[in-house]
Amino acid sequence: MAPSRASTLPQKPETSGTLNGGDLGLTPEQLRSFNDDGYLIIPNALSASTTSSLLQETHAMLSSFSLEDHPMTKFSTGEDSNAHVGDDYFLTSGDKIRFFFEEDAFHPWTGELRKPKHRAINKIGHYLHELNPAFRDATLAPFNAGIARQLGFRDPRVLQSMIICKQPEIGGRVPPHQDSTFLYTDPPSAVGFWIALEDATAENGCLSFAKGSHRRTPVKNRFVRKEDDSGTEFVDVKGAKFPQGLETEERMLEEEDYTLGEVKAGTLVLIHGNLLHKSEKNLSGKSRFIYTFHVIEGRNEYDEHNWLQPPDCQFSRL
Repeated sequence: MAPSRASTLPQKPETSGTLNGGDLGLTPEQLRSFNDDGYLIIPNALSASTTSSLLQETHAMLSSFSLEDHPMTKFSTGEDSNAHVGDDYFLTSGDKIRFFFEEDAFHPWTGELRKPKHRAINKIGHYLHELNPAFRDATLAPFNAGIARQLGFRDPRVLQSMIICKQPEIGGRVPPHQDSTFLYTDPPSAVGFWIALEDATAENGCLSFAKGSHRRTPVKNRFVRKEDDSGTEFVDVKGAKFPQGLETEERMLEEEDYTLGEVKAGTLVLIHGNLLHKSEKNLSGKSRFIYTFHVIEGRNEYDEHNWLQPPDCQFSRL
């Protein structure tokens, strides 16, 4: 795998941090890179102090949540198409902060937790961007809103946010996928804002990207609630399969070539909703904590079939 091309923003003083009120946006070169490749790596988007504060907040949440009334819901990374989580704890998490366990955190025979709870969680979600002040400030920031506008959003809405822990030794592999499969609008519009809270390397499961695949890979399936409310499933997409106005390619590759995206803590990665991307299992002794939130176009159709349904106050305006 070839190393990924990083894009550099003009730097502000360390104390300000571009995600904390900075007014810097993307350069024309960065916009071209995102449009061509389907992703953009922006080093030092978060200051070291902000990154450290978010990581500390994450560790505090992992240490303080209770196991007493927890349903011990596991989050599957989707190796099996039928394995995705779909219980009530998951389906009602859209306006809450909830904790989902890594599959390998449990003993395969006894089913008992074999890791301390702070080393057993796969992800925390999905309403950090409203309920946790630190993550709210890092999400609903002018810098992010400016990027969204530059990417063509007219009414950018944040619909979910997550901390992905990628725990040492047990952090699960995530197979190639498209974010718009899980956050479908008609036409597709999702963009992921992925922020490294720790260094992400080949050893601890960094992302890999199929460069340009957003132009040649339609969103064929979507992740929805079953009609009888018994869980979730994948169904065929009946609406648009590419974003409106996207210049697409006719060719389809039999096998995509993935570019490794090793990044330092504080890096922001923008990910097009149609882009194929993945990450490998973390077999190292180092965690790979990241924070991610997704933005959709508020003017596009987001229907009642999607697994994630908007809270009473609707999705957050960016």
